[in-house]
This record gives sequence, structure tokens and C-alpha cells, in this order.
Amino acid sequence: MATSTSFIPASDLLVADAPPRSVMPRDCTFTESDWRALAPFWYPVAFSREVTHQPYASRLLDERVVVYRLSDGTVAAARDICYHRGVPLSLGHVEGDEIICKYHGLRYDKEGRCVCIPAHPGGAISPRLHLDMYQAQERYGLVWVRLVDNGPLPLPEMKEWDEPGYLQVLPDSVLINASAGRQMEGFLDVSHFAFVHKDSFGEPDNPVVPDYKVTKTPQGFVADYISSVSNYSHGFKHLNPPGFQWHRRFEVFRPFVAKLTVEFPGGGLLHIMNAASPVSARKTRLFVPICRNFDLDAPIEATLDFNYQVFAEDIAIVEQQFPEDLPIDLQAEAHFPADRSSITYRKGLAEIGLGRTYTA
Repeated sequence: MATSTSFIPASDLLVADAPPRSVMPRDCTFTESDWRALAPFWYPVAFSREVTHQPYASRLLDERVVVYRLSDGTVAAARDICYHRGVPLSLGHVEGDEIICKYHGLRYDKEGRCVCIPAHPGGAISPRLHLDMYQAQERYGLVWVRLVDNGPLPLPEMKEWDEPGYLQVLPDSVLINASAGRQMEGFLDVSHFAFVHKDSFGEPDNPVVPDYKVTKTPQGFVADYISSVSNYSHGFKHLNPPGFQWHRRFEVFRPFVAKLTVEFPGGGLLHIMNAASPVSARKTRLFVPICRNFDLDAPIEATLDFNYQVFAEDIAIVEQQFPEDLPIDLQAEAHFPADRSSITYRKGLAEIGLGRTYTA
């Protein structure tokens, strides 16, 4: 004869310790070794203006991430799931330093601990109800997150952003149906100007790439490229002094951030940060903070329009590259001397542990 049970022992509801969390996201598009190599780095996941006391949902390396603002104005980040019934926390809201699940009102403090179950106030709380918290910080108008903390790691540098005398420009982010590695390599490439960017600033009659120097750094490398190719858009090429040599310095921060500094006539400096955030193995959200110390009072619309045009020209190429994967094996594609940055970049990705058939 069956019996009904109206009481469930607390021992059946609680466990002594929280279960181990799966490192790999569900339906991950990366190989496990590549994901583990990439997860400890910093990536932008949102603009600062997007992160308020309303939780903001994002994706990074196939992981669902929620970012939100605490009472002191700092940002917090966590895996976007309540472990009670699997509802995204980004559907909820924030009160003070607590993020609240929309489904059953569970409250989590800034350390990720569940501090209240409204259905059972004052009752015992399972250690399973603890969020997976991520490191998060703000810089350059962006919110940066790293999924795995394996020791101190500085953010990519763009110190000019906060210096006096600079104008800050934040274009909209761009979603690219291509791998972050392919996008980054395109940003570093100097031999495509005359062809891909012929409608924006490239000079089809000036395709030659002078020899340039690449110097390795602890974070990646620096490439100093000097040529006569003007950085002015075609409508302003007349401002280029005869014989002026343009110095472009690329500073690479592995795996997917690079800062370009362009020296303009008269001592002007333009700094562009290319921060490619891998949503998945073949989808990238590109953030591009820009600052300059000249034309401080000029309307920024022209700057934005020019950069959107350059983005579009690059995206038209990178989304069509095949294989979609960026080959780490240097024998997989041919190279010529102008590819010195690309070759150094691929070697650097191998050094951080990415596989020879790396897919992102």
C-alpha cells in the first residue's frame, strides 16, 4: 500500500557543500583546451552606460554573463543563472547590493551568496544557491570581465583615455560574424589599406609596404610602421603635408586587444583601441574606444562616420574569410614580409596555449 509523504527531511533538501561547477559552458563552440586558455583574460562585455541597476545580459566565450551595478557604483558580474530553477538573473532586478531572481525572488549578495528565500524567510539556505561570480571592472567607457581568475592580470593599456587634453569618442559596438582572431589580424594588417580601404583612406597608387620593426612584450608585441600612406579620409587628403611620413604604432595585448597610435602632422595623436570580444568561436562583438589630442572642439559625427565606414570595409572581408578559423600553424597559409605582425601574432596565440586548429 502506497503512503503519502507530507514532510521532506532537510537532509534531502540541503547538501554539505555546493557541487562543483562545470568550467565549460553548455554547447560550447570552442575546444576545451582553447576555452581554458582564453577564459583567464579580460574582455569587454558592455558599455558602462549600458550597465545600471537593471541587470544586463551578455555572452562571452559562449558563457551567459550578467553584469549589474552595486550601491557604491561599482560593477559586479556573474554567471547568468539562478541555481534554484535555472532562470537567468538578467530577468530580475537589483536592490542595493543584492540581485533578485524574477522567478521566486531569491536574493544574492555581492559575494554571490543567497541571503533570502522569500518563501521560507529565516530558513536554512542550501549552499547550492551561490552564484558563480566573475571579476569585473570599468575602463575606457567599457565593462570588462574575466571568467577565470588564475592570478593578477592587468587590463590592456590606453592611459591617454584619462589624460587631460584628450577628446574621448565611443563608437557603437559592432557585431561581426567572424572569429575574434581573424578580426584582430585584419586590424593589424598594413598591406590591405590600398585595396580594402580604397573608398575611405586607402591609396590604390601607394600599395608598397616598407619594412617595419616588431618588438615582443610580456603582453604581446609592438609594431612600428612608418609609411607615406595618409590617415586622412579622402575628403581631407589635402591636409597631408608633402613628404610627411605617418607613424603608426600597434601595441598588442593578447589575445584580442590592440591599441593603434597614429601620429598626425603638427604633433596630433590619435589612439584607437580594437577590443574584440569573442561572443562565441565565430561571433565577435567589437568595441573601439578612441581618443585624440587635436580637433577637440570639432563635431564627433565625422569621426564616427569615418570609423563606421572603415569597420564596414573590414567586416565585408573578414566575414568571408575561409577557413573561418585563424590558423595557428604557420604552414597552413602562405606569408610574405608585410605579414610580420600577423606571424608574430599567431606565434603569440600559440604561446598562451591555443591549439594549432584554433577556432576563435
